[in-house]
Amino acid sequence: MRLPVGPRAGRTTALLGVSIVLTAINLRSAVSSVGALLPDIQHALQIAPSLVGVLTALPVLVFAIVGPLAPRLERRWGLAAVSSVGLIMMAVGTLLRPVAAEAVAFFAASLMAYAGCAIVNVLLPAIVQRQFAHRVGMMTALYSAAIAVGVAAASTFSVPLAQVSEYAWRAGLGVWALPMIVAVGVWLGVRPAGGRRDVELVVGSRGAVRHQKTAAPAQAMRLSRNAGAWATAVYFGTQGLQSYVAISWLPRFFQDEGMSASAAGALVGLLLIIAVPISLIVPSLVARISSPRSAVLVLAGSYFAGYVCLAIDGQSLALLGVIFIGIGAGAFPLALTVIGSWSPDSSETSRFSGFVQAVGYLVAAFGPVIAGIVYGGTSPAIGLLTLLLCACGVQVVAGLIMAHRVSARWRAA
Repeated sequence: MRLPVGPRAGRTTALLGVSIVLTAINLRSAVSSVGALLPDIQHALQIAPSLVGVLTALPVLVFAIVGPLAPRLERRWGLAAVSSVGLIMMAVGTLLRPVAAEAVAFFAASLMAYAGCAIVNVLLPAIVQRQFAHRVGMMTALYSAAIAVGVAAASTFSVPLAQVSEYAWRAGLGVWALPMIVAVGVWLGVRPAGGRRDVELVVGSRGAVRHQKTAAPAQAMRLSRNAGAWATAVYFGTQGLQSYVAISWLPRFFQDEGMSASAAGALVGLLLIIAVPISLIVPSLVARISSPRSAVLVLAGSYFAGYVCLAIDGQSLALLGVIFIGIGAGAFPLALTVIGSWSPDSSETSRFSGFVQAVGYLVAAFGPVIAGIVYGGTSPAIGLLTLLLCACGVQVVAGLIMAHRVSARWRAA
């Protein structure tokens, strides 16, 4: 991706930052909106119960399968072109789903939207690293917070929008194509037409610019033999597992503890809202320290405290538990910060991002499945909290290894 140098550089860079934030807002809305409207979609399109499970697992599976392809496409066609295609796929897929007349068409449109999300997911850290090399923490904070905003908005407003519209669930899904179209327009407005990259503009900490040759991609890392890469992938996966299980199963847990459905839903909504400011704070703090070790311990400790609160009393301590879990969810922007700052070379960053997210989403995919199994046992609440505590324990171990490896890379940089 090449940006102009000169009087227009500052404005173009600002627009690029806006387009990154707009893109991030849309990265999860295509997924979250389906979850909120799933019963209506299943009834309208006559989706078999067995396929409903496939539909809910589809995003994570697509992220794991398509994500690793993004770095290869980026090396062949360039970062700007591939990320633009990914964003367009997101918008088109999201736009086609509401007009689907049958389940096959809905699945196909969802597959397109999720594949686009997977591509942009992997390449966004590389874009930030390349264009904002000395502001990785700030930009990661902004786009991870934007992701949290998108999740919260789609989860909160999809059902009310469907209820007030004559088009019902189709309106609740289709409305999320509008911000995607805006994001595409802004993105294409700052992406110059032209060939693959050879010179890039990097924004310095005080707005200065410098040029950097990137015509020849860096030699591929042997990520499968890199302990830091595996630790980051497991860390990414275990935080995702806890997030998916919390969003999917905590409402039922709270209802089983004696709460109403509306109260249980409000608590999960609060969890999503807490994630927004946490996503702004964590990357900015990590960017100022020499090692993310303390952040790993604090965030995991917050997760642990939340689960202990729910184990002691899932009703009277529910609010406190949700607050702790929401703070612990800062593990997601922490992982994104590590991905974005792994290497000064954007091609290497995209490969690392693809590896971490592929492995991570495979790990996370097991969470809701295992939660469903343990919730069918004789002690569902104990089983659910045990699963979350075990995931938290693995996250701590992986996080400490990740922190050790990444701090060594930061010192060497």
